Amino acid sequence: MLQRPKMAPKSLLSPSFSISSFSSFSTLSPQKLSNPNPNFPFKFNRTQIFCKITDSRNPTQQQQKVGATEQVSVEIDGEGAAAPTRGDLFFSRQKSMADAAIVLSIEKKLRQKKRREKPKVSAVSIASCYGCGAPLQTSEVDAPGYVELQTYELKKRHRQLKTVLCGRCKLLSHGHMITAVGGNGGYSGGKQFVSAEELRNKLSHLRYEKALIVKLVDIVDFNGSFLARIRDLAGANPIILVITKVDLLPKGTDLNCVGDWVVEATTKKKLNVLSVHMTSSKSLAGVSGVIAQIQAERKGRDVYILGAANVGKSAFINALLKTMSQKDPIAAVARRYKPIQSAVPGTTLGPIEIDAFIGGGKLFDTPGVHLHHRQAAVVHSVDLPALAPQSRLRGQSFPVPSGGITSSKAEEINDLNGFSIFWGGLVRVDVLKVLPSTRLTFYGPKALPIHMVPTIEADDFYRREIGVLLKPPTGNQITEWEGLQSVRQLQIRFEDPKRPACDVAISGLGWIAVEAITNLQEISSSMSSVDNAEELHLAVHVPKPVEIFVRPPIPVTKAGGEWYEYRELTEMEEEFRPKWYH
Repeated sequence: MLQRPKMAPKSLLSPSFSISSFSSFSTLSPQKLSNPNPNFPFKFNRTQIFCKITDSRNPTQQQQKVGATEQVSVEIDGEGAAAPTRGDLFFSRQKSMADAAIVLSIEKKLRQKKRREKPKVSAVSIASCYGCGAPLQTSEVDAPGYVELQTYELKKRHRQLKTVLCGRCKLLSHGHMITAVGGNGGYSGGKQFVSAEELRNKLSHLRYEKALIVKLVDIVDFNGSFLARIRDLAGANPIILVITKVDLLPKGTDLNCVGDWVVEATTKKKLNVLSVHMTSSKSLAGVSGVIAQIQAERKGRDVYILGAANVGKSAFINALLKTMSQKDPIAAVARRYKPIQSAVPGTTLGPIEIDAFIGGGKLFDTPGVHLHHRQAAVVHSVDLPALAPQSRLRGQSFPVPSGGITSSKAEEINDLNGFSIFWGGLVRVDVLKVLPSTRLTFYGPKALPIHMVPTIEADDFYRREIGVLLKPPTGNQITEWEGLQSVRQLQIRFEDPKRPACDVAISGLGWIAVEAITNLQEISSSMSSVDNAEELHLAVHVPKPVEIFVRPPIPVTKAGGEWYEYRELTEMEEEFRPKWYH
């Protein structure tokens, strides 16, 4: 007779089932689970059971029993065949680590993005003068950007504010010298409406944008206008180096030699550029090559023209638009409202946006970077035109050829020792000790006269003739002129008498070539007659903030092409060295 199986104890079915009861049940061995009654028709299989019991009605009591502080549930891991394998545990840990790494990566990118998010300076946030980029205003007549209220309202009503030229630009276009930039690197005289630091800050957003940078350098003031720390403004954006005003170099200059000299100087300054272009905005020489390079490298990005003040950025943009307008109708339209250009440094006071490309992308004329170490920062605004060469340079050499004077007089003049040479009122060169065959050739603006006097008379001559024979400075600036306070002692050696020893470049003015006028045998005999005579000792006096650079000689004139030697390059240099074009 079949017996009815006994019911499970009430303690197992009760909601108040304790963890101790469960523990006693779970620790039964498979042998104890066998059927104790042989007459019982059912058999127990040796299968382990794993349970998860949760008591939601009295969590506090269960916490006390289990000894937990927060959890109200009890989980019992499996054993035997149901237990997780070592592979499962490994992949579980790997998944957890991968998830954590993804979260950390996302958080890091968000933090970096937040740091990069700077207030972008937009060139079109407000209406600006198309000639200088100054914001349009109707309140202050003498300030940049001023237009009459009636004109402003009319242009605004017809949505033509982009075609407005301010009153200052109209005066600049008629030859008036009106400065607006003050501060460190600005210009004395007249009103100063914006500081050089403020103009520089208007370019700070470039490092956070994807753009193509075209950097301009004046060949007459190569070292002074080079902007060695251009990466502070341009960031990691690619740079095309454009050398301007090559039409001002002396007659007979071989641009092949000058181009190689520029690449060598750029490489020594550790500036990586895509290419170097020798250009003239006046004759349009080399401009088409720059356009081709821009079109190849632009790739939809905006193009920014950067450079020091008065290197010719606006003139270069006008040359670009003139050349592009022959094939590009958009550039032809943009020429109607091209940036104003003048001899006044600081003509452009804000970014000027120009629609010059088909298929998107803008061309920007930017304010010049004003540098305190150039001569333009120390002279009065009325004297600024005297610092800008207007025609091809012609070197003025000292000593002067003897002409028709006697031989004894010629020998006296041909020896520069004990003489001082004044370059206007801005530079004084004392010749302390040089070879009798040494010659100094000055390359710079013709408006600055050059005078040579004995060094013992130099101080009196300067005090007496400043503003008269020695100018600039001129006018009211003479009473405030502090003189040539900075003196630099130079020691120069003739390593190769067949070529100039070096150039002494004056920031913002020009350069002085130090060269020999005799052959190697005569120089060797001169060196043997005087101890250490191969060392040339010069003292150069300039205004206090102006810098002096000693550099390898630039190969100008026909003679430069004869003595200049191209350096042999390694295979790596051939591959990575920037190419130059003219």
